Amino acid sequence: MATVRERRLETGFNGEDVVGALPYPVIVVNGDDGIDYINGSAENFFEQGKNLLVGQQISQVLPPNSPVHSLLSQVRTEGVSISEYDVDLTLQRGGGRGLSIHVAPFGDETGAAVLSFHAQGAARNMERQLFHRNAARSVSAMAAMLAHEIKNPLSGIRGAAQLLERVVRGTDKELARLIRGETDRICALVDRMGGFVADGPLDRTTVNIHEVLERVQQSAEAGFARHVTFSNDYDPSLPPAVGNRDQLIQIFLNLIKNAAEAVSQRNGAVTLKTSFRHGILLAGPGSEGRVYLPLMITISDNGPGMSGEIARHLFDPFITTKSGGAGLGLALVAKLIDEHGGIIEFDTNPKGTDFRVFLPVYTASDVDEGGT
Repeated sequence: MATVRERRLETGFNGEDVVGALPYPVIVVNGDDGIDYINGSAENFFEQGKNLLVGQQISQVLPPNSPVHSLLSQVRTEGVSISEYDVDLTLQRGGGRGLSIHVAPFGDETGAAVLSFHAQGAARNMERQLFHRNAARSVSAMAAMLAHEIKNPLSGIRGAAQLLERVVRGTDKELARLIRGETDRICALVDRMGGFVADGPLDRTTVNIHEVLERVQQSAEAGFARHVTFSNDYDPSLPPAVGNRDQLIQIFLNLIKNAAEAVSQRNGAVTLKTSFRHGILLAGPGSEGRVYLPLMITISDNGPGMSGEIARHLFDPFITTKSGGAGLGLALVAKLIDEHGGIIEFDTNPKGTDFRVFLPVYTASDVDEGGT
């Protein structure tokens, strides 16, 4: 059998096929900033087809203030390749993501350049998942301790405060009510943390993720998200997920509530999107090999985004930007998604925040492994 090198000597490689197979977006622009070529990954990245993108100006795809324009100018002036890391790239169609961008002179045409965009997510996202899992385990242990060591004595304190209310007057009665109210608040916090305590193996079955999202959206529109304009971009061919329907409802209810609270009361908008992504693999805890996670559910809002400090610790317990918030909602989301064998990641910038949940598809073997 001929080796790759021997076949190359006989037929030669097609350079366009090689670039087209790369897993990261590649764009070739000419000296007039027109797009001459994009690969398949760039089509997915910009969410537009090759027929639409080729021939456009790069300024039609990226905003005028995009750092890509200054990088192109620098490459053309200095004639060398330039890389920039930790770039918040905002797309003309909306959304944004943290990337590394590499720009290099291309061919003999004056001013032509090749641009490639590299997600910093591979190692960083895996590291983030480990932090989320460790945070979930820490909260689980703390919840069990709180339920045992705190809640029982609190019931005695509350009972004593009720007795005092009956026999005291004036400001003393108000103080007794304050004791009872604060006791109730602490009990409610402990109850919320009870969701972190392990309840045994997950009861899994087939779940239509669109039915889950529709249920959650209806609930949100009738309550906390009355001020939000919802839009949907669903892939109708999506196969069923495998998981616990009630817990998936809780996951997306928390995420949509988080998005609704982030947007303006006047023009707040939240988009729910589903898609099928190839090549998403994760080595899950306690699993052999890598788990295929092709189902992607995206919840996007047009809020002001988050600060870098909040974003770095977003899934840690007791981290919140909300007045009076307990900071447990997203920590619980991270725990439940981890139990489903999935992952969650996000991008945030001043124009909004995107949360992406990746879940496994349902297979026949899931029934044999404990599904119903």
